[in-house]
Amino acid sequence: MTKYALLLPVLLLAACAKKEPAPAPAPEAAPAPAAAPAPAPAPSPAKVPATAATGNGPLQTPQLDTENLSDEQKEVAKRQAKLDYSNMEDGYINDTSAQWASAANATSSYGSSYTPALATGKVDGKYWSTNNSDVGFDSLEVTFEKPVNATQLRVAISDGYGLEGITKVELQDTDGKWNTVWSGVHTVKADKRGARTWFVQPIEKTSYKAKAARITKSNNVTTERLEVDAVQLVGT
Repeated sequence: MTKYALLLPVLLLAACAKKEPAPAPAPEAAPAPAAAPAPAPAPSPAKVPATAATGNGPLQTPQLDTENLSDEQKEVAKRQAKLDYSNMEDGYINDTSAQWASAANATSSYGSSYTPALATGKVDGKYWSTNNSDVGFDSLEVTFEKPVNATQLRVAISDGYGLEGITKVELQDTDGKWNTVWSGVHTVKADKRGARTWFVQPIEKTSYKAKAARITKSNNVTTERLEVDAVQLVGT
């Protein structure tokens, strides 16, 4: 047997022993494109916050916040604020548990065209006004036909004039005694939604029957004349 014959089986065995090449790895699937982020919702028109009393002080005037709103949303928010004011005032005017002042007198008046009598009856755009002074105090006293256990006093102030000067609210009982229900410096702001600012003083239901109210203005706090269109007492 030739040397070539002897080598042939060895070569065949070596060829069989060789491993088949490993299959090429399958190409990785391309990652799915990330979903586009959902568009941020457009800001809603600003809402007027609910009013709240500070301690036993008067209710705060709702303020309109139009920050971060588009021009169109600002206009919608302003119209909504005016509608909210209309609903609020209509609720006051038609409140069956409230009554309007029937008579009034005051420590001063800005001439004969702004007498205390103009602060009686429903709101009508006519008002009593203090005189221009930077000395002492001025006050408006109003009486009501039916004495009640009072829960709230509302003062309609024309365009908010002199509002910040109000420093005391009192009620008179049927024995003639004056009772202070609030005094101090308040932070109520003029209401720009309508023609009047409603100075609303919550009152813990009185044990006595209230027949009159007195609203006092400090002339040193502001020399701007206080202009009162109407006064309303709520109670049973």
